Amino acid sequence: MIHILSEHHSLANRFVAELRDVNVQTDRLRFRRNLERLGEVLAYEISKTMDYGPREVETPLGIASVQLPTQRVVIASILRAGLPFHHGLLNYFDDADNAFVSAYRHHHKSGSFEINVEYVSCPNLDDCVLILADPMLATGASINLTLNKLTEHGPPQAIHVVTAIASTPGLDYIRRLHPKISIWMGALDEELTARSYIVPGLGDAGDLAFGSKLQD
Repeated sequence: MIHILSEHHSLANRFVAELRDVNVQTDRLRFRRNLERLGEVLAYEISKTMDYGPREVETPLGIASVQLPTQRVVIASILRAGLPFHHGLLNYFDDADNAFVSAYRHHHKSGSFEINVEYVSCPNLDDCVLILADPMLATGASINLTLNKLTEHGPPQAIHVVTAIASTPGLDYIRRLHPKISIWMGALDEELTARSYIVPGLGDAGDLAFGSKLQD
């Protein structure tokens, strides 16, 4: 299942527009907050797909019957760019367990690259709802590798990938390798550059949120 927020008019369009806008991107706090707010919107949308069960709640005047989620949620993020996005999801799934993956893209002089995973911190995923947050779905290589590493910790009942901006080639790649997962995004862009950056995209989400990478 593919869900693209920009296909429907909502406040999410404003958050995506500001994430893209070079005149707003200079404010790192605003950039991080917009990632967080987009994560909140996506968390709300994902919550509509989950299983619910009845629960009785005591009020000052009686007993109210409510429907509450019954599934365990695990939110996973690819460091470092995923942290504000992760925080937005966690604002709504506030009792979720959490997983973190350190993955980075190593470029070769030829223009090719490889994805390296250095660290995975993850609880057991048996029968949970796994939500993987990464602001940019470019080629899909890092998300594919991360999903493979995470699912070594048990088979989730459902998997959702959430991203701010996705590319069509990356989306097609993930759908081919993981046909059963749901993918949620703020917007979908058609192109990738020769170095696999999304066009028009928004630039490097990690640098915009936290500053330029340290040089070797």
